[in-house]
Amino acid sequence: MYAYTDFDRQFVRARAAQFRDQLERNLAGTLTDDEFRPLRLQNGWYVQRHAPMLRVAVPYGVLSSRQMRQLARIAREFDRGYGHFTTRQNLQYNWIPLPQAADVMDLLADVDMHGIQTSGNCIRNITSDVTAGVAPDEVVDPRPYAEVLRQWSTLHPEFAFLPRKFKIAISGAREDRAAIAWHDIGLQLLKNGAGEVGFKVLVGGGMGRTPIIGTVITEFLPWQQILVYIEAIVRVYNRYGRRDNMYKARIKILVKAEGQAFVDAVNEEFAKILNDDPAGHEHLIPQAELDRVAASFTVPAGVAATTASNIFAGVGEGAYKLWLERNVHGHRLSGYRSVTLSLKRVGLAPGDATDAQMDAAAQLSDQFSHGELRVSHDQNLLLPWVRESDLPALFEAARSNGFATPNIGLLTDMIACPGGDFCALANARSIPIAAEITERFQDLDELYDIGDIDLHISGCINSCGHHHSGHIGILGVDKDGKEWYQVSLGGSDGSVLSGQAVPGKVIGPSFAADEVGDVIESVVRTYREQRSSASERFIDTVRRVGIDAFKTAAHAVRSSTAQA
Repeated sequence: MYAYTDFDRQFVRARAAQFRDQLERNLAGTLTDDEFRPLRLQNGWYVQRHAPMLRVAVPYGVLSSRQMRQLARIAREFDRGYGHFTTRQNLQYNWIPLPQAADVMDLLADVDMHGIQTSGNCIRNITSDVTAGVAPDEVVDPRPYAEVLRQWSTLHPEFAFLPRKFKIAISGAREDRAAIAWHDIGLQLLKNGAGEVGFKVLVGGGMGRTPIIGTVITEFLPWQQILVYIEAIVRVYNRYGRRDNMYKARIKILVKAEGQAFVDAVNEEFAKILNDDPAGHEHLIPQAELDRVAASFTVPAGVAATTASNIFAGVGEGAYKLWLERNVHGHRLSGYRSVTLSLKRVGLAPGDATDAQMDAAAQLSDQFSHGELRVSHDQNLLLPWVRESDLPALFEAARSNGFATPNIGLLTDMIACPGGDFCALANARSIPIAAEITERFQDLDELYDIGDIDLHISGCINSCGHHHSGHIGILGVDKDGKEWYQVSLGGSDGSVLSGQAVPGKVIGPSFAADEVGDVIESVVRTYREQRSSASERFIDTVRRVGIDAFKTAAHAVRSSTAQA
């Protein structure tokens, strides 16, 4: 993990003190709500449907056990005993009273955490592959580069008031587990024929009202130049991005409208920074700086490759075997595994963790993973440094704390935003829909027969639940003040399972809330009827047969409901 320097700590504490002063002036009436709004937003404080919401940054998804315990304390003492892990690898609290906000910021600063730039029209939290540094298919570890990008972009004066929010994702593995094509900038680390490290750069991806897959604008950029190139991209966006219409203000709209002209403008700005600006070469990342940052991302003390074992040897049928199949993953070090702690089970909204569970996760990370945890894009937790010999003990501990649901990658391992239960922007609730689907598909034999499916739920078109990239996507819409849900099929986030990133196709008019569970059952039933073999995955069946059969089956639900 990145180790904060004295400067880093002073910076975060100064920011917390500044926020306390701003909050006190707002509460005293000397700083108006309109004046306070951009200040609180840039520190991660929203005003949601019922109460303030705090979004805490978890850079590229990496947490220490100490930090997790502090998050648990905040949930227990200031919120209602839980937090919500998001698809952007952050943590959100939904019930912290605003007068206590500064106290929370101080507690975060005590463990090198903050909410800086988790909101506002700026460069947001840098996200990455949850298995960065431990994945067996990794070409280059993205964590040092993600940290350099984080430090460079934090409170960057030129990019504090962009036309809209701006999101960057970075991956260094052969498989894209960071959904980079769906981001404003997606970065793929790779090596050329000479073994030199560089980036493939994608620009203009995004969801929302207009789902667009990012465009590759350079196939290989030397790593030393990446900050200059991103600066050129964001400068062009800052200069030409639309500010008159928030729905057309994202960089994806500019890239789509301008095409090659946008790429030419970026390359011209890039050359200008390098060649014309006297300080341009100072923007290159020095090898010494990368080495300094990378020194924090070494293998933990006491971890070394050992003789690999057959983790299934002597394991009979049952819960432990299912957990090994679904929650335990390969590792670049022989004798080690990474393990997902599932946050998906009956009675808990996807991504939610209670304060007791956060404390338990911290304890598990200390006992089994050298004090390190990860937050995944799929709203689960992951232990990256688990010895194969410790797997039986970890399973028992995870099961006793509600983390051992063996459903990773299956239908009930769904992504969902908080929706209308909390968010003032939402058109419909996400959590009750997620709960109903989870309750309907509790039979593990049935889940395993259905196989791998990405189900994503968003409460509004802002797409915080990434419904566009779901094999099955559910979008909450408003009709005359009532909750309705649009269903799409065939979306992809770019992973090996999903294939090339692509938005799903809507299967027709939206469904009433009480129809959605039946619609999902009907879609799944159609898949099982249409698949060519028991091994053909849902996404592959949808692509092979098209959506018409699924559309017919789904809308038959409406007919039967109407007749009833």
